[in-house]
Amino acid sequence: MYNTPNDQPQKPETLSSEDEINLLELLHVIARHKMVIVKFCTLALVLSICYSLTLKNIYTASAKVLPPQKDSGAGGLSALLSQAGGLAGIAAGGMGLSGGSAELYIGILKSRSVADAVIKKLDLQKEFKTKTIDDARKNLEGVVKIKAGKDGIISIDADSKDSKKAALLANTFVEELSRRSVQLNLSKVGTERMFLEKRLEVVKQDLRNAENDMKSFQEKYKTVKADSQATAAIEGLAGIKAQIASKEVQLASLRSSMTDESNEVKIAIAALNGLKSQLARLSGGGGMDFIPSMGNVPSLGLEYLRKLRELKIQEAIFEQLTKQFEVAKISEAKDSSTLQVLDEAVEPLRKSKPKRSLIVILSTITAFFCSIFYIFIVEYLSKLSPADSAIISEIKNNLKLTIRFGRSTQSRG
Repeated sequence: MYNTPNDQPQKPETLSSEDEINLLELLHVIARHKMVIVKFCTLALVLSICYSLTLKNIYTASAKVLPPQKDSGAGGLSALLSQAGGLAGIAAGGMGLSGGSAELYIGILKSRSVADAVIKKLDLQKEFKTKTIDDARKNLEGVVKIKAGKDGIISIDADSKDSKKAALLANTFVEELSRRSVQLNLSKVGTERMFLEKRLEVVKQDLRNAENDMKSFQEKYKTVKADSQATAAIEGLAGIKAQIASKEVQLASLRSSMTDESNEVKIAIAALNGLKSQLARLSGGGGMDFIPSMGNVPSLGLEYLRKLRELKIQEAIFEQLTKQFEVAKISEAKDSSTLQVLDEAVEPLRKSKPKRSLIVILSTITAFFCSIFYIFIVEYLSKLSPADSAIISEIKNNLKLTIRFGRSTQSRG
């Protein structure tokens, strides 16, 4: 049996009228309890104003630092480093921390050593009223924010109730960052210099002995001159020996701060082995007593070639290590930190926190919605059926009994 046309539109009309009645009822409930809403909002307004006025002003000082950029060492010194080879070649690629990313310097700023230095310098443990340095460190993390922008500039924001202390705190972090980065750079370059210095002392003595031996030989047997073929071979052999000595110093320097599994150490070992293989080929597998072939040489000439070879080798090693030693001294004397302070922290003139107007507005809005929720619950409870009211009363009684039982158990215990 089909529905009549008159029956079909009745349901939507009924639903729309019910929706309209429900909405009107909600508005009627709100209007009937409008004083509750007014009281809630007024109370929240007064309390939020009183609370916000008790909060002390917080001032934020900001400092901006530009870390060293890559290839920042280009220029005369880099050209000198690239020509010297060996350890200097490493320095040319990047001395110490220069050319590092902003994340590296943020890591230094957030390190425990920097935080402890700032706490000790400004006596923050007393200001924060903490018993241990760990608690002071945690409080410091809460008042200092460190971040890097997309442009790579590092911002250090420090909060304090005193505007002067806020600026001092931010600038102290900048000072400790500069000091720490310089210390790390100089320790690396200083290690290389010390290795070179020790090796040079040995080479100087060996060169002095070789010169004395040659002088004594020439004075005893007058002048003996090697032919051009033997001289050229000796000079080539001396050059390789000098490179081996340079690589050995480089490898010792790398092993002082890295393991044999690191790529730089593996590369240095491979290069050293390659030079030793080249030396062995030139020596014909005869070891270090090899004398370049020049035909049948009398025993006197053979002895002269041996002394000449030793002298040339020591001269080449001394020249190579002296260049690297001078470069290491220049690098150590040079200010290794190229941090640029774009903006020093200055005393802020206006507070950054608290935002009292925002606190009052949000508290009032929250109270408004809470009051509406409250009057809807009260209205719902007032219209409950007797059976539902009895259930709620029973729930209340059970809760009261549970609370009383818990209190009595605690008193007995």
